[in-house]
Amino acid sequence: MDLKFGDIQETALITLAVRASETSRPKPRIRDEKAKEIIETLGVDVSKYDPFMSHEGVVARTLMFAEALRKLIAQYPDALCINLGCGFDDKFSQVDNGKIEWYDVDLPDQIAVRRKVYDDRPRCTMMNGNALSGEWTAGLPKDHSTTIVVMEGVLEYFTKGQTATCLHMLCDSFEHGYLVAEMNSMFIVKHSKQHDAIKNTNATFKWGTESGAEFVELEPRLTLLSEHSYNEEMRKYTFLAKVFAATVGKKNNNRLAVFSW
Repeated sequence: MDLKFGDIQETALITLAVRASETSRPKPRIRDEKAKEIIETLGVDVSKYDPFMSHEGVVARTLMFAEALRKLIAQYPDALCINLGCGFDDKFSQVDNGKIEWYDVDLPDQIAVRRKVYDDRPRCTMMNGNALSGEWTAGLPKDHSTTIVVMEGVLEYFTKGQTATCLHMLCDSFEHGYLVAEMNSMFIVKHSKQHDAIKNTNATFKWGTESGAEFVELEPRLTLLSEHSYNEEMRKYTFLAKVFAATVGKKNNNRLAVFSW
């Protein structure tokens, strides 16, 4: 399998490595057989992308995103769902209720690489699209009253201005919707060169927030519905993660936020 990664795309190896190694454990908290298949096919040492804290963080956010999406899908079982900046993520398999219509959207070069390992499936389609420009939304079906957009591991690589552009685009493009987004911590931005996994890539974090309210300041059409630190999930499993959640990560970890408009 010939997979080539750009600087930001390389960060997809972090989540792939974590999901693959967690899937291989005797009692995995998450299962992702496709991630395991991709890592095994690559045949490269990805241990540098799977240090302890990043592993626990990715597992926690995977569980939290899936739970948040399932709750929204239970409310809107026929929703149009968009994984914007999807990379190699396969949330559709985690939350499909047999009715939703799902689009995995990313830049053309990333979708071209994704197509080497994924195929389109019934109600799950890959699409070229830019989170900073809404032209691609014209190709989406119009018969859905509610849109659910998920952005995991994406916005931390945007500047504040780019984040505002993205939020404006979503509110302009969809009459009513929900955004399930990863909120990057300012502490992590300031210490990105010490991040246990990102330091092994050429990617850099661009902007972070102290609260999801800062997104509402950028795009007043948004309403912040909920915000939860990854600590809430991480501290459930290991002593070290519990210590991290109570000390360094207490106010400085990333969060999952849900917005409506």
